[in-house]
This record gives sequence, structure tokens and C-alpha cells, in this order.
Amino acid sequence: MGAETNKEITRRLAEEPWRGNMDVIDEHVADDYVGHDPSSPEPLRGPAGVKEFVNTYRTAFRDARITVEEQAAEGDVVATRWTGRGTHEGELMGIPPTGKETTVSGITISHLRNGKVVEEWTNWDTLGMLVQLGAVPEPART
Repeated sequence: MGAETNKEITRRLAEEPWRGNMDVIDEHVADDYVGHDPSSPEPLRGPAGVKEFVNTYRTAFRDARITVEEQAAEGDVVATRWTGRGTHEGELMGIPPTGKETTVSGITISHLRNGKVVEEWTNWDTLGMLVQLGAVPEPART
């Protein structure tokens, strides 16, 4: 697969599940997939792990959307910078619904093999989300 095809695959995986298209996960996530995300206590494993993660956040943020802002690819590795938006309408991490709108940014590095994502490393502004929800105090500014 070429770099442009790999970018399209990772773009679809980043955006489409949040619009309800979970089939894209089965289509482009390898059975031996491992996803590393510091907001998750354990790595995500396989398509089922990705679906569980998405469903957790879609339950809390029913209008959740991910927008891919920028991508760079070399061979079978794609870097994706994205923005997530949503209104907190369901419980998340023990936090009751607040009705607050949140916006976070993140970066995901995806490794592909034969048209499927086999491993990802994601870092996103989890603390910023928790501050926006009022779950943790805003850091002091000097």
C-alpha cells in the first residue's frame, strides 16, 4: 500500500466510527492490533478493543466528532493530528454528565500492514478534557 492509501485508511478510522460507521474498524483494524493510549489503563486489542473505546466515549459524548487536521506518511507509518469535539451528556470515568462542550487535540502514529492498522500510539489532551468538564481544577497561571 502506498502512503496516500495509508493516509486514507487512517483518516477513515479516525473519523468514521464517531459518525456511527463501526464497520470501518472491522475493515481496517488487524486482529492482532495493539493500541497504546495513556488514557486507557491497558492497551486496546483488536477490532473489539477499538470498538469498546469508541463506544465508551460515544456514550458519554453522543455528538462526538473527530476531525483530521493534518497527516504525514512515510511507507507504512502515518502520523495524524486530529481534533475531537463533543458535549458531555453521559457518564465518563465516573464523572456524571455536565452538559459542557469540550474540544481536545491529539496525535496518533499508526503502523499499517497490508491495508490494516496493526499498532497505534496516541497522545491527546486528556487533562484538558477533564479541566473543561470541571473534574479537575484549572492549572494555576503565573
